[in-house]
Amino acid sequence: MNASAELLKELRIDRKAPPPAPPSRRGMWIALAALLVVLVLLAAAWFAFSRARPLEVRTATVAAISNGGASASVLDATGYVVARRMATVSAKITGKVREVLIEEGQHVKEGQIVATLDPVDANAQRALNASQLSAARSQVDGVRAQLAQAEADAGRYHTLVQQQLVSQSQYDQAVAQRDNLRAQLLTAQRNVQVADDALTIADNGVDNTIVRAPFAGVITTKDAQPGEIISPLSAGGGFTRTGVGTIVDMDSLEVQVDVGEAFIGRVQPKMPTEATLDAYPDWKIPGDVIAIIPAADRGKATVTVRVALQTKDPRIVPDMGVRVSFLEAAKPAESTPVGVRVPAAALVERDGRNVAFVVGDDGRVALHEVKTGIALNDDRQVLSGLSAGDSVVLEPPPALKDGTKVKLADTAAGD
Repeated sequence: MNASAELLKELRIDRKAPPPAPPSRRGMWIALAALLVVLVLLAAAWFAFSRARPLEVRTATVAAISNGGASASVLDATGYVVARRMATVSAKITGKVREVLIEEGQHVKEGQIVATLDPVDANAQRALNASQLSAARSQVDGVRAQLAQAEADAGRYHTLVQQQLVSQSQYDQAVAQRDNLRAQLLTAQRNVQVADDALTIADNGVDNTIVRAPFAGVITTKDAQPGEIISPLSAGGGFTRTGVGTIVDMDSLEVQVDVGEAFIGRVQPKMPTEATLDAYPDWKIPGDVIAIIPAADRGKATVTVRVALQTKDPRIVPDMGVRVSFLEAAKPAESTPVGVRVPAAALVERDGRNVAFVVGDDGRVALHEVKTGIALNDDRQVLSGLSAGDSVVLEPPPALKDGTKVKLADTAAGD
């Protein structure tokens, strides 16, 4: 009984004991404060990093327009670069190639040896003609000696016949012998001339085994190799080469474009042009119209126009694609400048205004409001807001603002 009573006392709730203390929230607030500090630091670091990293842009230089006025394009046409002087170099005779002395891209001078043929047959023919000439000359010497003897005999017989010491027939026979030898000497001398002419032809045959450049230029193709047979007549079908290589006079390069019949009236001789090669779209080459070919292509309804390029440059090669803009004649000089020339890609619209971004010396851009004029092919005339020599951003991105720091891309455009 006593044991049970003790157990019941232990199960009794002690209402006088103090309640347990609530859990502390101090640690949670410290953790939240630390997390907030970390977030603030990360945001500040990201903001600083994003502002420190400049935008990568391409730029172009603003060009001045002379007081003579801007020349607007009245017509655009496409064509190709062609060479007025281009030749496939070959030999005058059929023969086996012994040596080829050219490579593609090599510059050659007029008269320079580009290849040689096997000269065995030509040398043998020349040696034969030289022997024939020597024989003809020896024959002349023999006939000349006989003629001297015959002339002496005829002189003696003439004296003897006058003294009636020999008969008239003997004298006549001596005179006939003399005249016969004179004729033989003339024939022998003509044979010498014939043999000499034949030797000259044989010399030409030997020289024909040497292939020379007809004019100065650049080798564009090498068509033959040692051991092959070449012939100017293409003997043997496809197994015979017709030339050693192709040479182009780079100073004779020009542009030929096809202009539609409906627009040919806009083109005039000596008209200024501006050519743009497909390979170099940012390079504008000045030129002028050489001639309008007086014939039309019935199938394409076009007329060919020849255009001269005023710039000689190794980058211009035959068969390059080119776009030609025919420009109207420059206007007379005015008293005030007419603005500057700016690539159209540098002009954008912001808040309803035409603006351009000019890169400063500190690498930051400044927004300039501009007033535009006429279109100049891929450029625009800017009447105010920019100056010649300013460096403007091409195709400004939407994120570009006034004062943004930028850096030039590796493919930054030139002037």
